[in-house]
Amino acid sequence: MTFDRSPQYSIWVLEYGRVPAFPVGALVYGAHNAGTRNLPFCYVLVKGGGHVVMVDTGVGDDEPKRRLMEKHGLVDWTPPERVLGQIGVSPADVDTILVTHAHWDHIGNLDAFPHARVVMQRRELNMHTWGMTLPRALGWFTSSVDPADLDRCVRLAEAGRLQLIDGDVTNVLPGVDLRAAPDTHTFGSMWVTVRNGPTADDVFVLAGDNVYVYENMVGWSGDGVMMPVGYVEGSHLRTVMAVDSMIRECGGDTRRVIPVHEARLADEYPSCVSRDGLHVVEIALASGETSRVW
Repeated sequence: MTFDRSPQYSIWVLEYGRVPAFPVGALVYGAHNAGTRNLPFCYVLVKGGGHVVMVDTGVGDDEPKRRLMEKHGLVDWTPPERVLGQIGVSPADVDTILVTHAHWDHIGNLDAFPHARVVMQRRELNMHTWGMTLPRALGWFTSSVDPADLDRCVRLAEAGRLQLIDGDVTNVLPGVDLRAAPDTHTFGSMWVTVRNGPTADDVFVLAGDNVYVYENMVGWSGDGVMMPVGYVEGSHLRTVMAVDSMIRECGGDTRRVIPVHEARLADEYPSCVSRDGLHVVEIALASGETSRVW
């Protein structure tokens, strides 16, 4: 039997804002005097098999979130109605949200997607809730978490729309797997694997923030020695081992490990700049799907 190698899922990385001058030392451990880079803030839309899936949600635009955006230097924030509209979908079309971790820029807009079930690691929610009880001197552990987002998760649970998982899940949707990475970038991080066919050549890994930029996978000078991200709540060892597992899932092809904060992603894959000045990057296009880049 001949297998149809056309992708089952289309995948787009959608920029919703950016930090023009982000310290490289926060992206790559040990890069203390390497200056700054433009850092896109993005989420991922996965579409196919009758599903519209968000990997993370970005951040909303209420007053607390505006303070966070100002604190971190995020500019050009664009609402999901406009960002997703470029792909021909609306937030109301999204049926599933896969949360890689609970930082404000990844889980901070859950209310924008009124019909979606939300899937995240139980450890991520529990440990960050615990972190809020720690003395102020230990507040670094939750400095990138908005307590309001944890509260929204509780309200989603009350509405029957929150699914907490423990560890890896195969086929959370057909061909979509969740891989736990505890005590890495965050207490309960995970990444998302999309299998568009039967071999490693058909696999894409949506890395979350255990990979910020390519140097985390290929080394500072491209020498192949992985450099962990600069910001971790767990251990750098666990982070590097998680990245190694991601690369192995892709058969060793780092190009198919997708770091959403990497500006050079737009050079590796078909891309365009929207009318809002933000990038749309087309990672995979399912058979019969129309390209959204020009």
